[in-house]
Amino acid sequence: MLYKFAERGSDVDKKKIAVLFGGQSGEHEVSLMSAVSVLRNMNKDKYEPIMVGITKEGRWMLYEGALEDIEKNRWQISARPVVLAPDPSYKGLIDIERDCTIIPVDAAFPVLHGPHGEDGTVQGLLELADIPYVGCGVLASSLAMDKVLSKDVFLRHGLRVAEYTSTVYEHFKATPKVFVSIVETKLGYPCFVKPANMGSSVGITKAHNRDELMQAIELAGKYDRKILVEEFIDGYEIECAVLGNDYPEASTVGQIVPCNEFYDYNAKYFDEGKSGLVIPADLPIDVMEEVRRMAVEAYRALDCAGMARVDFLVKKSDNTIYLNEVNTIPGFTKISMYPKLWDASGLPYDKLIDRLIELAFERYQLRRSGY
Repeated sequence: MLYKFAERGSDVDKKKIAVLFGGQSGEHEVSLMSAVSVLRNMNKDKYEPIMVGITKEGRWMLYEGALEDIEKNRWQISARPVVLAPDPSYKGLIDIERDCTIIPVDAAFPVLHGPHGEDGTVQGLLELADIPYVGCGVLASSLAMDKVLSKDVFLRHGLRVAEYTSTVYEHFKATPKVFVSIVETKLGYPCFVKPANMGSSVGITKAHNRDELMQAIELAGKYDRKILVEEFIDGYEIECAVLGNDYPEASTVGQIVPCNEFYDYNAKYFDEGKSGLVIPADLPIDVMEEVRRMAVEAYRALDCAGMARVDFLVKKSDNTIYLNEVNTIPGFTKISMYPKLWDASGLPYDKLIDRLIELAFERYQLRRSGY
């Protein structure tokens, strides 16, 4: 097969940025909304965005239509299939329907939430293709995606987390009473049940009794083979954004006042204006500074790069801080906390996008230098 390279046109100085959206996870629709916000705020004088949607079946499609059709999930109608060439000599996408023309890509911006996007799989593919990309590398992405393994790492680094236990769904089905007994003895009620490898609060339930616990485990088992159960902390939901490579910085601290019993999927993305976002958080200065310190420590513990949002619970009774999780591709919608935190810290959305792309090239050059 002979390949030809697409002409770059007159905008040779613009960096071609492949914005990846959609994906095969349960967070497909969230990704669409995040990607539209990124595309609307990307500096078109500096970058030429290439919109690449990934269907729920895993097909990569080049999209050149209106952003509104991405929001409405109608983008696939006019998209055409492409493939990311893993051969580093191409450094681009293969346009299957146009004589296998290579579309050069200078860098990628994965806006993919959840498995097959945020878990190191796409990051590994981009490294094989020798394409710089925004965000964490393979190891940090996969570690942060697994809530059980990441908590194990946090404990090794002396970072406080809520009590937790975990099981494999198949093991639970074989001996459900054994695991339920462990949960009731170690954690009690209420407790939170989560798929170990999902984000955006997908599949998460607050269980108040044994019946709800059983139902919650069944729900979580639909999303992942591994299930995490955590103790309930009566606390404020606190978030901090981190930005950088080897010298990461923390934003100001934000507080979520959920409209539902906890900050679930609907509260995050669809109940716009109902949940309150308090920036900066209504906490003492010393507590917020400790949150910022712990956010950077958690970021370094997982060897993150580029960006991450670090989530905490601050106990209402005594302000004890519990590290909850690290999100390596946080939500980028217009109501998402990550860009709002940086905006409140003096870095507006468009400049944040600029900085993230700069960090992608910086990290790429370090990797090429052998670091």
